[in-house]
Amino acid sequence: MDTKMKVFKSLSIGLVGGLLLSASVYAAPDIDWPKKPIVAVVSFPAGGSTDIFARSVTAPLSEALGQSIVVENKPGAGGMIGLQAAAKAAPDGYTIHISALTNQSISTALFKNPPADLQKDFAPVALIGTIPHLIVVNPTVPAKNLPELIAFIKSKKGEFNYASQGNGSLSHLESTLFMQRIGATGTHIPYKGSSFALPDLIAGNTLMMFDSVTASLPHIQSGKLRPIAIAAAERSPLMPNVPTLGQDGMKQFDVENFYAIYVPKGTSPAIIAKLEREIRKILTNPDFKARMATQGIHPQFANSEQLGLITASEANKWEKVVKSANIKVD
Repeated sequence: MDTKMKVFKSLSIGLVGGLLLSASVYAAPDIDWPKKPIVAVVSFPAGGSTDIFARSVTAPLSEALGQSIVVENKPGAGGMIGLQAAAKAAPDGYTIHISALTNQSISTALFKNPPADLQKDFAPVALIGTIPHLIVVNPTVPAKNLPELIAFIKSKKGEFNYASQGNGSLSHLESTLFMQRIGATGTHIPYKGSSFALPDLIAGNTLMMFDSVTASLPHIQSGKLRPIAIAAAERSPLMPNVPTLGQDGMKQFDVENFYAIYVPKGTSPAIIAKLEREIRKILTNPDFKARMATQGIHPQFANSEQLGLITASEANKWEKVVKSANIKVD
């Protein structure tokens, strides 16, 4: 059994002894929905991992439902702008939120008064998968591995910039925890997502960044960025020579970076069931899984009830991390 499945099973411990039934299990009759295009709200800009995954899922989902799905990118505030927009939408099945779940859980914990909340304002539909993060640097940085990077950062004595995908993002939290662990300081430069941060990193305006494998991969392959270490429990099959942070000496620094689909609270259970059913078909399709693997994406299905458990678990986990590390949104 691989590590990702072990993580998923540990999150779904309440399911031991029998499957938790979802709405789709009851073979409810099909419904006359959708009758018009659907909007999929994504809280990060085009070109980032959330956007890439969202468009990869919505293309076959649109075909299955017989209506177009329009992806609307609403970046900013660690994902809160998009989350709030989706939460305010009518619960009629014509707005879905494709969420970087782990990132959203962190944002909720970091912001004193978050404008929206996955647990309070949304109904879960389905977990769709995970995408690992990694540390990437500009190739002019002399470090080739984690110990060398740590030594180089410390030699800068705080006189350097590091990028993140935005205040309150997973990338921000990873960077802050990393600096705390190595006893270093630097200047945090928040962006509105990978597609805004990566050009400055490539230009050498920032030194390093925690980013998704999916967004960074083309730049790594072209030699514009250098990967240092994977912030996950396992190496990426796309970069087998790049160790995990744990393998390179920094233990207990791996993040299971979940992605999921939600709808505004109050959406019909029949609509949720239909969405869940079609999403399951897409995520379990071998051709789809193979295509996603080439981009560093790991499709993984969990039904609406299971996603509810995972959402609560992630919220609890990251609230504790944020409080124990005394991390503030700067």
